[in-house]
Amino acid sequence: QVQLVESGGGLVQAGGSLRLSCAASGSIFSVNDMGWYRQAPGKQRELVAVITSGGSTNYADSVKGRFAISRDNAKKTVYLQMNILSLEDSAVYYCNAAVKRYSWSGSVSTWGQGTQVTVSS
Repeated sequence: QVQLVESGGGLVQAGGSLRLSCAASGSIFSVNDMGWYRQAPGKQRELVAVITSGGSTNYADSVKGRFAISRDNAKKTVYLQMNILSLEDSAVYYCNAAVKRYSWSGSVSTWGQGTQVTVSS
């Protein structure tokens, strides 16, 4: 079994910063693309940022210049550095990863349980 566990969420004042972490654990051969999504009350889940196994990144327009995604392949962990946070960034943030359990198997999309980020004025 494979699981993703997020951490680092919490309450932060507008203009402040938070860093989210997501660690993959279990029997894993490799972790390919990893990403962060978020869902605010009354809204659909949206992509925030993605990073490939090679380190290429892509961001939602709303977070470009403020957020940075990175990964540590040795730790099987992806991070999301969030700066200059605003009220609109408040949401539950979910980690996602394409995980390959065996060398001969295909990758499987795996989700974390989510971590709450609340930005206050």
